[in-house]
Amino acid sequence: MKRVRISIDKVFLLCSLVFIVGCSEDYFDVNTPSNTATEEALRMQDLMAPVMHSTMEGQRSAELSFGNYVQYFVNTGGGAAGQTSASGLWSQVYLYILPNLEVIKAKAVENGATHIEAISDILIAANIGIATDTWDNIPYSEAGDGPANNFPTFDTQEEIYTEIFSLLDAAIAKLEAADTSVFNLGSSDLIYGGDTDKWLRAAYSLKARYQLHLVNKGVVSPNDVLATIDNGFTSNEDNFAMYYDDRNINPWYSEEVLARNTGNLSKDIASQLVSSMNGEYFPFLGGTVEIDPRLPLFAENNDEAEYKGYVSGGGGVAPDGTDANTGFRTDGFYTSVDSPLILISYAEVLFIKAEAAFLANGGTTTSVGSNATAYTAYMDGIAASMEMYGADGADYMADGAIAVGEGALMLSHIMKEKYIHNFLNPETFVDYRRYDFSDDVFTGLEIRSEEESADTEFPGQWFRRANYPTSELNRNEANVLANQKDPVAPVWWDE
Repeated sequence: MKRVRISIDKVFLLCSLVFIVGCSEDYFDVNTPSNTATEEALRMQDLMAPVMHSTMEGQRSAELSFGNYVQYFVNTGGGAAGQTSASGLWSQVYLYILPNLEVIKAKAVENGATHIEAISDILIAANIGIATDTWDNIPYSEAGDGPANNFPTFDTQEEIYTEIFSLLDAAIAKLEAADTSVFNLGSSDLIYGGDTDKWLRAAYSLKARYQLHLVNKGVVSPNDVLATIDNGFTSNEDNFAMYYDDRNINPWYSEEVLARNTGNLSKDIASQLVSSMNGEYFPFLGGTVEIDPRLPLFAENNDEAEYKGYVSGGGGVAPDGTDANTGFRTDGFYTSVDSPLILISYAEVLFIKAEAAFLANGGTTTSVGSNATAYTAYMDGIAASMEMYGADGADYMADGAIAVGEGALMLSHIMKEKYIHNFLNPETFVDYRRYDFSDDVFTGLEIRSEEESADTEFPGQWFRRANYPTSELNRNEANVLANQKDPVAPVWWDE
């Protein structure tokens, strides 16, 4: 896979540009210190690298909030998830990303740089997409009014989804046409190095992801998703990924490895993930496989024989009551110095295809059996995941617990593999909500009992959205209060 890594110069530039468009607490405010460049002096390429960096850091910020919810990890000592405002994501989107994208897009239109304009639209769609999936209604149409309107109203999630599809369709049209300008992002493109064919496939892949969110709502059909996904990613070379290096280290490595070495361990790997991978929920049948070969790339287990994940709220114990032992791997796929952050991958696209085909064939949360399209996409998704993680998946994929055959395929097989593959990806929180946290779909999934969670405001209930950040409540109180709901209330597409 071709890796586009963060340049130290780009990171330095990011630090400067934050002062240009991100210092004020007001939307899209510009506050330029005397030693920084003006907006007019900056090129589209100068602004794009910081936007891409903040986009990926925003994804990680969301996962820091929701990784507990989906039981990828637990707090030190087995602490359970609490309510969240996801304030880090809000800051990235509204202070660092959308303001810069507004400037980039204006410059692209002025210079006839249609492909850079298209990439801007894709990035806007991705960022307002994760924002609306996090908070439901969000500021957008009035968010760029600046000093003329410091109290923007919120657009509904339905309106935001309409805008997401409009942006992606516009980007697709522009990328499928020639760009006659002389502008190219080149190395300023931290995702694809200026390869617009990959951006085109990314636009289709993201569109399919957001279409899938609306299938259970009845707004989009599974066949619509399948039509879109056919134009999406074709290999792991297309993964929407940003790689770090030894001068700009991966933030998961910084937090989960370096912090551990200073005695500040903050997270452990949860039992839901481990039990989905060690044969507990899906016992292996062939006698050859003992664990999913990807598990040792995520977690380490103190050199013990078994991987035993932490129960949320369980005080450091595994599901069987013995001591849990799974921490983030020191040099894991996501916890090495140069590890990537990934927004959407080829394997996820294949699991989207598998789910859509399963549903299009009349499948339900408990039905058994599907068609060749669903089963092939399911198996191809596993193969793509193994390739991405660098794991030898031959024995795993041959085991009868995995290679169930077209006639025995269930939605739980597809969603289990997607859950494992999307480790540390906030999209999993969307999947959980789409299927109402069903243990028919996510085998073994349990919420803490009302007695165990009696110290929370909503005992025995799943969280389905974030609270708006306090900073937004302080500066835009009336509009925040008009849109704020309890964190257990479903977002629009989940109603």
